[in-house]
Parts: sequence; C-alpha cells; structure tokens
Amino acid sequence: MAAIRRTATGIWDRFLASDPGLLRLMAGLRTVGAIVLTLLVLALLQTGVTLMVAGAMAAMVATFAIREKEVRGQAVTLALGLPVALAAVTLGALLHSRIIAGDVFFIALIFGAVYARRFGDRGMALGLIGFQIYFVSLFVHATLPTLPPLFLTLAIAFACSATVRFAVVPDTPERTLRRLREAFRARLAQLVAAHRELVDAEPKQLDDVLDDLRRHTARLHEAALMIQDRLEEGTRDAATARLLQRRVADAEIAAERLGMMLLNARSAERTETLTLHLPHAPLPSTANRMQGEGDAVTRLRRDLDALLLLVTRAPEDRGTALAHVRNRLLAYRDEDRLPPAPRAVQDAFRGLGEAARAVLGLRLALDGPQDESDDSSATMRSREEFDAEDLAIVGSEGDEEESEEADTGLKRPTTRAAFQVSVGSALAIVGGEFLSTQRWYWAVLTCWVVFLNTASTGEVLVKGYRRLVGTVLGVVAGVALAGLVGNHTWTAFALVLLCVFGMFFTAPLSYALMSFFVTAMLGLLYTLLNTYSLATLVLRIEETALGAACGIIAAVLVLPVHTDRRTDEHLGTVLVRLREAVSAAVHQLSGGPAVELLTRARDLDTALNDLRGSTQPLVHPITPLRGRRQTARYLVALLETCAYHARSLAATAELLPSSRTVAADPRLERVGRRIARNIDLIVARVSDEDGDGDGEVVSGPSIASMLEADGAPALRPDTVTLRVLRHLQRLDEGVVGIARTLDVPVAGRGGTRRAQEGRLTGAGGGS
Repeated sequence: MAAIRRTATGIWDRFLASDPGLLRLMAGLRTVGAIVLTLLVLALLQTGVTLMVAGAMAAMVATFAIREKEVRGQAVTLALGLPVALAAVTLGALLHSRIIAGDVFFIALIFGAVYARRFGDRGMALGLIGFQIYFVSLFVHATLPTLPPLFLTLAIAFACSATVRFAVVPDTPERTLRRLREAFRARLAQLVAAHRELVDAEPKQLDDVLDDLRRHTARLHEAALMIQDRLEEGTRDAATARLLQRRVADAEIAAERLGMMLLNARSAERTETLTLHLPHAPLPSTANRMQGEGDAVTRLRRDLDALLLLVTRAPEDRGTALAHVRNRLLAYRDEDRLPPAPRAVQDAFRGLGEAARAVLGLRLALDGPQDESDDSSATMRSREEFDAEDLAIVGSEGDEEESEEADTGLKRPTTRAAFQVSVGSALAIVGGEFLSTQRWYWAVLTCWVVFLNTASTGEVLVKGYRRLVGTVLGVVAGVALAGLVGNHTWTAFALVLLCVFGMFFTAPLSYALMSFFVTAMLGLLYTLLNTYSLATLVLRIEETALGAACGIIAAVLVLPVHTDRRTDEHLGTVLVRLREAVSAAVHQLSGGPAVELLTRARDLDTALNDLRGSTQPLVHPITPLRGRRQTARYLVALLETCAYHARSLAATAELLPSSRTVAADPRLERVGRRIARNIDLIVARVSDEDGDGDGEVVSGPSIASMLEADGAPALRPDTVTLRVLRHLQRLDEGVVGIARTLDVPVAGRGGTRRAQEGRLTGAGGGS
C-alpha cells in the first residue's frame, strides 16, 4: 500500500511540475464544466440541437474570455459580457440578409474588439465576447424570429459559466498561488533528481542528462516567474509577498548554482555557465573526473538523495531522521565540515549546504515555524539568519514606481493591430465569399486568431503556419470522429467536450495542437447540425489557408513591424533591465542604500521572456536563415546566463546589512561602472538604426585582479566576496560575448570579430 501511495504521489508531482499551479487543468475543467451545465439546463428545457450548440459555444466563450485574476473583477466583466453578447447576436440577426452592411459591421466590430485591448484584461474580454458571439450568430444562422430563444440561451450560458467559475471550480488568487508553490517544489525536486543523475552519468549518457538538466532548470525558472506574477494578489500583505519572493528566488538560485558546481566537479576544465542555457552545448571534457574520488563521491550521492528527501517531504512530516539529514547538509556551510576532496568537489558540497539552507527557508515561508528541538548549531545559525532577514524584509518598503512612456497614435500596438486585423479581415471576407457564401467567416476567424498575442510579421507567419498544420490534422480526425458518431447526439457532445478540454489544456503548449482540437470539434458540431460532409471539412482547410494568407499580407503591408525591429526593441529593453539590476546590486554591495533588488531582477526576467517570444520566428524550424537561427539561440542563452548572475548578485546584496557573512566592499563600485558602461555601449549600438554607434566595449583584466591591484590580499576560495566576484566575472564575460555576437567593437582582446555567423539585429528589412 505504501508503494502504491508513493507511486501515485510521484505521478501527481510530475503532473504538478508539468502544469504549474494546475492552470491548464483548471481552465479546461472550468470550460468543460460550464458547457456541461449549460447543456443539461437546455436539455431540461427541451431545447433544439441548434440552440444547444449555440449555448455550448457561448458558455465556452464566456469562460475562456475572462482573464482577470481578482474574483470581483471577473464577476464585473462577466456581468458586462452578457449585454455585449446580446447586442452582438442581435446585430448578427438584423444583418443576416444584408450582406454588404453585415460585412461592413463585422469589420467595424473586429476593429473595436482589437482596439479594446488597450483597456486591459476587461477590454480584451469584452471585445473577444463581442466578436465570438457574432461569429456564433453566423454559425447558427441567427434570424429575427430566433432571437428570443437565443437570448434565453445566452443568458443560461453566462449564468452557467458564472456558477462553474465561482462555485463549482472556483479560482481565487490565493488558491492559484498555493498550487503554484506546490508546483515549484515539484519542479525543484525534479531538478535535484537531475543533479543526482549527473553525478554518475557516463560520457555516452551525458548529452541526455544535460538536456534534462537544462529543461528542469528552465521549468523551475518558469514556475518562479509565475509565482512572482501572482504574489501581489495572492498574499495578505506586501511584506509577505516580499518574503515569499525572496525565498523562492533563494531556492531557484541555489539549485541552479548546485548544478553548475556539479558540472565543474565532473569536468577537468572550468564549465561556463552558458552550458546550462545553450541547447546542445557540450562540457569542456566528457570524462567524469569525480569517478576517481571514491568516498567523497559516495558521500555526495548520499547527500543529493538526502536533499531530494528534504524537498519532497510533506509539510506535516516530522521526525529525528529528517532533522538529522537537514543538520548534516547545513553543516557543509562551515569550511571545516567539508570532506577531504579537490576544491571543485568541495564546492559541490558547499552548494549542497546552500541548497539545504534555501529549502529550509522555503519551508519556513510556506509552512510556518518548524520543530527546532533537534537543531544542530549550523541549523540554529541558519534560522537566526532567516529571522534577521525576515525583520529586514518586513521593515523595508518598496520604492519602485514604473513610469514608462507609452506609444501613441498609430504606433500604439493595439491601434496598429486593429488596423491590420481589419484590413486582413476585409480581404478574408472577399476571398472567403469566392470560396463559399456560407462558410466565409472561417477565413475571417483565422485572420483574427493569427493576430492574437502576436506583434511582428514573423510571429503572424509562424502562427498562421501552425494553425494550418493543426487544421489539416484536425480535418483528418474530424472525418474519423464523424464516422464513429453517426446519429448519436450525446456521444457527439461527449467528444466535443473532450475536444474542448484538449483545446484549453494544450493551448499554452502548442498552437498547432489547439487548432487540431478546434477543427475536430467543428466536424462534430456539423454532425450535430446535420450539415456535415467531407467537402465541408476540406473547405475548412481552404478557408484557413486563405485567412492565414490574408493575415500575413495585412501584417506585411499595413503598418508592418518587422521581426528584426521587434527583437531589437526587446533586446534593448533586456539590456537596460540588466544594467539596472546589476548596477543596483553592485551599488548595494559597495555600501549603498537598500532598494528592491529582486523586483529589478524579475523585471529583467520578464523582459527576457518577451525577447524569447519575439525570437521564435527566427529559431523556428521553417526559417530559411540557419545562421541567424544559431545567432538568436546563442544570444538568448548569453542573456539567460547574465540574468542568472544578476539574480544571484541581487539575492546576495539583499542579505546586507542583516547577514553575518556578507559585508559591503566599496571597491566593487569600480567593477559595476565598467559593466554598466559596456552595456550602455551595446544598447546604443542596438538602438542605432545605422549600426555605427561610437565607442568600444572594454575587455580587460579579470575582476579579481582589478580589486587585488588596489593592494588588497588575495581572496580565499570559500568567501562570499569571491562568489560575488565570480558572478561579476561571468557577467563581464557575458557582456563581452553579447558585444561580439552583435558585432560591437571590443577593445583589449584582439579587436572586433563575430562570435557567431549572422546577426540577430540589423537595419535591413523584412521579417
């Protein structure tokens, strides 16, 4: 029985890690629940199949359109959505027989729905409801005589959506944050398990183990960012939010640092931090140097298993054995408790001690006070450090006030997108009418969706390609499902529900998969409406291809935003955020006043995520520019590496002044100025349209030698100051690497050269 329970727990933990916060699962269940409840109510009222289809689609729209985090905001938006839906279906029925007027209004509705995004989540939701319900009216051929039952159907659908959202599958910020915290622990456990595999990996297994290590490191970072996004609404006050933010950041940084130390321990040469962020980057040496260390490596394996036990244990678990494990790992924070081994292996044990401390801090922040009766002196010291840090965090006040100048006029993204979608939709209406006077709106729907959450020509192209692929595969599935269903209405509805769940569960993972489920669902809906035919589904492919083509044409010709321009904008933002985070951390480590460092680090992570998204067209397999794809991957990996070191510096600097182990060093200010100046030069080069900005990036002596040149004694390998210097050194090297990749002149290392073939940025044109 215990083995079954452990297996079930392990499966659930893996699922938690794959779906942080169960956000995709809850979205799918909430949508399916709303549709099921709507169908049940309509069935009890003996409603016809057409109205049941309309009710199911309206319930789906009313559920997925709401994106706000606060429950009150969701309720207000849902209440406003019903009159919007009633107005949309009324206009759809009124314009049913007026082709020209109906088309003109549809284009105006599309423009308004897209433009409404500028008003935030509520504007986006109401615009989406208006567009989709108008589409429903076209789908079911709404007319004036059918309006009264349609009104009742929409009211029932919205009421059922509210019932499921607020009563059956409630979603509050507190609950979401709690699930995200559990997902973070599950992903942390997966990363520690990958660390354990790395210790014994044979050379032929190393590539696969490294891929697992990179994937789990990236997933842990993703979970940390999702928690950051929910902290403000999901915690009782700002002090609690800052405390949880700090503990999550500590755990993330400690886990990533442990991975780097293990990589260094098994390699005969120094491993670059870039190894953890660049796909397929090999180790300097594939031979495992740790295999000859005997007892030390045996102890390392045992302690990695112990760390995994600490991460995965339930909050209510108690016992002397767990306390003993925790005490043993925390003891590695003391230099005299390290086992005899080469320095690189001892660093791995130091990393274990820091990771155990981070896990303890995470437990205290998430689960409250722990039993202290079996604490060792090392554990007591860690608890005292946490108490001092907690007091400093509670007593601090955030001073960050973002004030970014927004674009205006046609430069505003929502305005530009509204014009683009309107023009593309007009083309899709004209072309769609030539293909089919009954199903032309499919082309418009495709044109609409390829512009959702896209901001450049390349992104529209990639999304259109994915939708077409998913549609073709969905047609094949729709043909098979329609043959299986036949005239069994409730079987078809059951399969529709499965497709709806698949849509929402896979949407964040793969747009092609989502399109597959949408098309398969449409085949079933047409079966229910007795309008199914193979020709109908083939027409679906043709209309989808036409809509994607119209969207791409509009993106290219109407106020275009080329991919290189988009990536340059995001790259400049990332570099500015990097400079701000590093400069603030170094200033505080040099004795300056305290600021919200982790907030700056998370702003950097957010900007980096935006850059990663904007480079998707460049790294997609269909791109013909192979050299550019490699450059984009390399540059993003360099920036991810710099962001890791910036987070580490921020976490270390926030220990001041409460820590007993970290002291300010005024000499670091000099180092920070050099790194900041180099970043400023790169930003100037990226933002310079002619690509001929003045100045050279300085690549001089190592950071440690700069400090030792001031007459200070050599630093010991176990000091926190040396750790800070290591992060600064890697940052300095990373910034120089970015400069060379972007062909920015570098002084001090043999002039200028390209680090990779091709460039991510450039003044020349297309997408």
